[in-house]
Amino acid sequence: MRRTIALVGVVLVLLAGCRWPQDVGTTLEDVRGGVLRVGVTEAPPWTRVTDAGAVTGAEARLVERLAQRLDARVEWYPGSESSLMAALNGRVLDLVVGGLDAKAPWTKEASLTRPYVTMQTIVAVPAGVPAPQELAGARVAVPAGTAEVAALRGEEAVPVPVAEVTGREGLPVVVGQWRLAELGLRATGHELAIHDHVWAVPPGENAWQVEVERFLLALSHGEVEGLLAAAEREEASA
Repeated sequence: MRRTIALVGVVLVLLAGCRWPQDVGTTLEDVRGGVLRVGVTEAPPWTRVTDAGAVTGAEARLVERLAQRLDARVEWYPGSESSLMAALNGRVLDLVVGGLDAKAPWTKEASLTRPYVTMQTIVAVPAGVPAPQELAGARVAVPAGTAEVAALRGEEAVPVPVAEVTGREGLPVVVGQWRLAELGLRATGHELAIHDHVWAVPPGENAWQVEVERFLLALSHGEVEGLLAAAEREEASA
């Protein structure tokens, strides 16, 4: 009996020293009813920073929804990914957004959320334009100055740089999949890139990350596509 009591005592002592992982700070408590400090990189149509400092784009709208849910006010901090991730690691920021990919090399500086949406960049064709069986040798309209120009060259296609894809080029075009319906295009089966999109939060802020992920993972794919298409229209009319 004494031995049993002693063993129970040892177990209680050990359990007292064990804890679930604790948050390093109090981000969730600080943001709720307060200020949400968000670092943002330029990545249209996910995010765009105007010359006047205003932030627009699909993820800007989502950040505003998250802030409303938490009764918080958003403060935007534009910058490069590297500088923003350093600020996030130092807990100067609460969140970083800007079309971030799950393969982003920031795992030492930040904690990335689980991917909340997967989007493809594809080659599509308007009505009356035949879909190329192969990209090699095909002329394809593509937004000038983008990574997709190099991706087409890697497929031995012939990039035709344009200021903006409208679907009236009379050629196969490179677009994000969310633009198919809006521009009346059909997919060709040729995929140039696929991205699992995430947000970044300070490392060790478990409660805060759970709150952000709960918000993001409740979004439907169609909802995000709609926000991206709206951001494209807003950019075109600006």
